[in-house]
Amino acid sequence: MKLGDGVEQSIHCVGMLAGLSDGGVLSAAALAEFHGVSVSYLLKHLQALSGAGILDTVPGPKGGYRLARKPEEITLLDIVLAAEGPSPAFRCAEIRQRGPNPLEGRYFAKPCGINAAMLAAERVYRAELAKTTIADVLTDLRQADTDGGIAARGCAFLELHERKTRN
Repeated sequence: MKLGDGVEQSIHCVGMLAGLSDGGVLSAAALAEFHGVSVSYLLKHLQALSGAGILDTVPGPKGGYRLARKPEEITLLDIVLAAEGPSPAFRCAEIRQRGPNPLEGRYFAKPCGINAAMLAAERVYRAELAKTTIADVLTDLRQADTDGGIAARGCAFLELHERKTRN
């Protein structure tokens, strides 16, 4: 299974936005700059995250994005579904019914075993993503950042680019 680049970008952006101070926002351009990605591509995913209720959008010249919920209330599954949509990764096209010498429908009364196995795996995958929050990911990152370099980079960037709003 291959998820689109937007999933990784979305997770990293949500993680960065979790570091904002109260009332702070970051522009799409700042998020794209920090992650070294295309603003136009990232905007599509930021809009999807906003539509899913993960991000709030603050309009205007001092506007930008911030979390709509607390990091412990946002799961990786929430983000994946916002970025990729709700359809399962595997989509059975019933190719067993194609080709020469087609069989009668009675041979296909039971669901395809391959489809059933793939959907079972998807349920496990989604359940694992649903158990992991952005807060969990950030805690793991802090524990792995033994010399503080990653945290320092993010803090320095936020210091320069965070916009303060009244709300």
